Amino acid sequence: MSSAKASQPFKHIGVVGAGSMGSMMVFAFAEIGLDVSVWDVEKANVEKVMNMEKKATTSKGKVEGFTDLKKFTKSLEGKNDNNRKLFMFSVTHGPPADSVLGMLKGDLERGDIILDGGNEYYRRTERRQKECKAMGVDWIGMGVSGGYQSARHGPSLSPGGDAKAIALVMPFLEQYAAKVPRDGTPCVTRIGPGGAGHFVKMVHNGIEGGMLSSLAEAWSYMHYGMGMDYSQIGDVFAQWNESGELRKNFLISIGADILKKKKTPEGDEKGEGASKNDGYVLDDVLDKVVQDDDNTEGTPLWSLMEAAERHISCPTLATAHFMRVASGNRAERLEVAKKLKMPTPKRIETSSMDQKALIEKLRRAVFATFLSSFCQGLELIARASEDEGWEINLADCLQIWRAGCIIESEHIADLLQPALAQKPVMNMKFVDAVSRELHDNYEPLKEIVIQGTKSDQYMTSIAATLEYLKYESGTVLPTKFMEAQMDYFGSHSYNKPGVPGEDPGPVKKGPHHYEWKPA
Repeated sequence: MSSAKASQPFKHIGVVGAGSMGSMMVFAFAEIGLDVSVWDVEKANVEKVMNMEKKATTSKGKVEGFTDLKKFTKSLEGKNDNNRKLFMFSVTHGPPADSVLGMLKGDLERGDIILDGGNEYYRRTERRQKECKAMGVDWIGMGVSGGYQSARHGPSLSPGGDAKAIALVMPFLEQYAAKVPRDGTPCVTRIGPGGAGHFVKMVHNGIEGGMLSSLAEAWSYMHYGMGMDYSQIGDVFAQWNESGELRKNFLISIGADILKKKKTPEGDEKGEGASKNDGYVLDDVLDKVVQDDDNTEGTPLWSLMEAAERHISCPTLATAHFMRVASGNRAERLEVAKKLKMPTPKRIETSSMDQKALIEKLRRAVFATFLSSFCQGLELIARASEDEGWEINLADCLQIWRAGCIIESEHIADLLQPALAQKPVMNMKFVDAVSRELHDNYEPLKEIVIQGTKSDQYMTSIAATLEYLKYESGTVLPTKFMEAQMDYFGSHSYNKPGVPGEDPGPVKKGPHHYEWKPA
C-alpha cells in the first residue's frame, strides 16, 4: 500500500509525550501516511518536534503540535473510521502516565483506543485497562523495543489487550513495525490479553540486561585482560557479528560501532565529543549506569521480582542488574575501594594459549551467556503465561525479536523458534538444540571464567552463567546439606533419595523429620 490511509481505518493519531521515543514516533507515523497531533506537558518538547518537522522531507502526513490538551484531543475528533480517536502514549511509567490519563478522561469517548508504548509494569497496565473499559475505551499495553532509532524507523512491538481492539490497529502496527530482513515479516503480533504485551517487553529488557553485561565483560576482558585497544576489539566484535553463533546480533554490531568512534573537532550535532585530540568517544563515558537508581528504568527490577515470585532461576539477569546498581553510586564505590583494596583487572597470562584461541573461547562464553539469558527470560514468560492464562506463544516472541529490538540475535532465534513453534515448552533446556549448544560451550565458558578469575577480571554475568549451567543440571547439589540444616533448626521435613514418589517427586515438602536435637 502507498500509505496508511489506504490500508487501514486510522488516518490520524495523537501522540502523547514528545521525548526521545515519542518525537521519533511522530515522524515515523507521518512517514507512513498518518496525520499526527502531538502533545507534551513540556512546551519545549513540542517546539522541538515542530522545528524538526520544518526540516522533514519524507512525511506524507501532516504534523501539528499542541500544548493545550483540550485542543489536542479536539484535533483528533471525526478523523478516523467510526469516529474513533487513536492515541499513542509515550510517557514515563507509573504516576506520570496515570496523571495524563486522568487529564484525558473527560475527552475520551466509547470506541477510542489508547496504545501505551511506555515501559510500564504489567499490573498497572491491567488496572488501566479495567479503568478504561468502564468508559468503553480500549487500553492496549504495548512494548516498543529498539530505542529511539527503531522508534523512528520501525521497532519490535508486543501489544497485549482486547483481541478485537488489537485487530483494528494491527494493519497500522504492521506498517510501523520493523520487518525481518529475510522475508519482510512485520515484527508485531498480539501477545495475549491483559498485561501480556508489557510483561513480554519487561522480560525482553531483563534478557537485554544479561546480554549487555556479558558483552561489557567481554570488552573489559579483552581490553584490560588481553591488552587490546578499542579498534582491535571493534574488529573482533565485527567478526563475531558477521558469522557463527553471534551473527546478526544488534548489541554486538553497535558495540563494534562504539569501539570505532573517534572524537572530532566538531563532535556530534550538539558538539558532544568535540576534541582536537584524536581520542575515542568511549573514553568520555564514566562506568556509571544510573537508570535503575533514579527509577527511569523499572523493567530489569520488575523482571527479577517476577522471577523470584514465580520461582524461576534467572541468575544471569540478576547479577547483571546488581552490577548496574552498584555502578550507579560511584561516590560510594570510590570510598569502598579505599577500604577493601581489591585488585584491579590485570593482564592475563597467555603463554599457554595464544590470543586468537582465547578470543575464540571468549566468543563461545559470550554466546553461552546470551543463550542462557534467553532461556531464563523465556522460562519466566512461560511460567507467567501459565499462571495468568495468557496462552503466550513463545515462538511469536522469538519472531518479533528478529528485528527492530535490542536483543535481536539471528542464530538464537533460529535455534529456539522452530522448537517452540511445535509445542509449549516450560524449560528451554529441554530443547535438544539448546541443551546441545550449552553443553558444547561449557568448557570454553569455564576456561574463560578460570582465566578471568585468576587475573581479577569482572566476570559478573559470565561467571553466573557457568554456575547456572552447573546447578540447573546438578544431580548432587549441596542443598542436601542445606535441607538437613533447615530440618534441624526448623523442622522443615525432607524427602528421601531413591524413594518412589519422593525422588524425584513433585515440588512438595517432604514427609520426613529427624529430631536432630530434642528441644
